Amino acid sequence: MRKNMSFFLGTVAGACLTILVTAPQGGAHLLAAAKAAARSDTYSQLNLFGDVFERVRTDYVEKPNDAKLVEGAINGMISSLDPHSRYMNEKSWADMQETTHGEFGGLGIEVTMEDGLIKVVAPIDDTPASRAGIMSGDVITAIDDEAIQGMTLDQAVNKMKGAPNSAIRLKIIRKDADKPIELAITREIIRVRPVRYHTEGGDIGYIRITSFNEQTTDGLRKAITEISKQIPQDKLAGYVIDLRNNPGGLLDQAVSVTSTLMQRGEVVSTRGRTAEETQRFTARGGDMTKGKPLVVLINGGSASASEIVAGALHDHKRATLIGTRSFGKGSVQTIIPLGPGNGALALTTARYFTPSGHSIQALGVKPDIEVLQDVPDEFKTRSEIMSEAKMRGHLAAEGAEQTGSQSYVPPDEKSDKALIAAFNQLRGVSVNADAKNADVKTAPKRPIPN
Repeated sequence: MRKNMSFFLGTVAGACLTILVTAPQGGAHLLAAAKAAARSDTYSQLNLFGDVFERVRTDYVEKPNDAKLVEGAINGMISSLDPHSRYMNEKSWADMQETTHGEFGGLGIEVTMEDGLIKVVAPIDDTPASRAGIMSGDVITAIDDEAIQGMTLDQAVNKMKGAPNSAIRLKIIRKDADKPIELAITREIIRVRPVRYHTEGGDIGYIRITSFNEQTTDGLRKAITEISKQIPQDKLAGYVIDLRNNPGGLLDQAVSVTSTLMQRGEVVSTRGRTAEETQRFTARGGDMTKGKPLVVLINGGSASASEIVAGALHDHKRATLIGTRSFGKGSVQTIIPLGPGNGALALTTARYFTPSGHSIQALGVKPDIEVLQDVPDEFKTRSEIMSEAKMRGHLAAEGAEQTGSQSYVPPDEKSDKALIAAFNQLRGVSVNADAKNADVKTAPKRPIPN
């Protein structure tokens, strides 16, 4: 059984070449000969692999573990593709399933690998990692005094996971710190609560979506239901959907979240090499907000499933986007189980496109109103998160690639210029779309959608 899922982990290089051959008279024979030669070359390379494998098994100074040799070979093959394809052994596969269910033992941290080191994408709200002060952009160099260098991403993640109440020590390099930071953290059961909400001023519903796991759509529906109970419909100005620093998750959740906010229409399409990977997904189930105006907040940390939701709502003129350009991850990974005991393969099989046919791969989603935050001095060296366009081996963009944008979100809502702009937009207060520091003065470029 194959399951589509979008996620944000990994690096390494890859390339793709497409050649169109038009055969002249007699060209069919030439084409058949070329295909036969290609097959022969592939078999020759496989024979080479077998020769090397056997030589290592018989001649290496110490007897190697055959299973580890094969796993290493698989990892090497997959790492030659794009940053998001990867092989998961049985344990890593089980861990990933655990994570998408929304509950696991660990620190509560989203990470990726860059130049052989583990880099923090974002800590999850209200977890040991966030309470310990781990920040987006931090580089983890050691776990329990063991250097990260040489570990795979899965190995590092597995070392950070563990039994609740067990202690772990991390060594972190922060660009603005004079020396490495050492943290002692106690693991907890991480219950990823993907949706948080509250009312604002008696007329606006604020909903923050932090990830797209199996609980996200149910959480969103509960949030809308509770907000509608607290604010009468005649007083409800609209909703703010905050997708900032949301690294993505499950594709089907992105579709169902959009369906909850939009009455009808295409949400996203995927295009791959095979008919199976070329699909269209449409809104279903109806708009629970009953057509109330929406403002969606995005920034440089909004990736993958977040960009699908923002792109769909934008293209259908269902929402105004405020913030900074998003991450730019426009590819879909298919999870392919490889049989009992063999783990699974996360393989990039398609690009996705917004309803207008726009690919955001290495481009991102551009907000209607750009709002830059006032970044404290201690965070200025890390006010931009890395983007898809900066990842080694990423799929090429269909246009001039765009690097990452600002991802800082002030912890105090009173200092959050993007959030203030969103509230003002819903209340009909004019917002200056051109002011880099978002003074609220002039009219927006796009009307509030109805």
